[in-house]
Amino acid sequence: MFKQFSNIESAFRHVKLFTYVIISACILLCAFTVYESYRMVRSAEERIYVLSNGKALEAIAGERKDNVAVEARDHIRMFHHYFFSLDPDDKVIEANISKALYLADGSAASQYRGLKENGYYNSVISGNMSQEVEADSVQIDLEQYPYRFRYYGKQKIVRPTAVLSRSLVTEGTIRNVSRSDNNSHGFLIERWRIIENRDIELQNR
Repeated sequence: MFKQFSNIESAFRHVKLFTYVIISACILLCAFTVYESYRMVRSAEERIYVLSNGKALEAIAGERKDNVAVEARDHIRMFHHYFFSLDPDDKVIEANISKALYLADGSAASQYRGLKENGYYNSVISGNMSQEVEADSVQIDLEQYPYRFRYYGKQKIVRPTAVLSRSLVTEGTIRNVSRSDNNSHGFLIERWRIIENRDIELQNR
């Protein structure tokens, strides 16, 4: 009789151990399933599909910190493009300057007012001049915030009788702001100033 009780107790222990193993396996399986589902959702959220000429192209989203240098350089290039790209048309000048001023603080507006008061834009219109700028390089110091930058480029001023090339060097700082339709990169240029703008070549037309 005692032997029978011993067998029952041993069987009960085995059943209890087996039950614990099954419960533990179920918990681990559920945890793994939840983790994999979360990971797959995150992965799916990082994928963006863009339609181009009827074809779906996949774009991978990334963290902002991974692209700070690239986006900041493009922001700085676009600001200089809008600020220095001029044609003998007051509407074009106004539109480009307006776009540039969304990308910078009052230091750029101050430079614009100075040029306007000196009659620079009137001379562009009356002299039938066109002006464009090409970036050579943009150096950014990401070690401290706001980030300091220096822009190196060339201006080309096309006049009816000549083409003047000028070197252009500017510097300032850049900080994060909210993205918008007028400021797609979400940066703002501050304390911007022109430190060099000199003639380097004159070609007759």
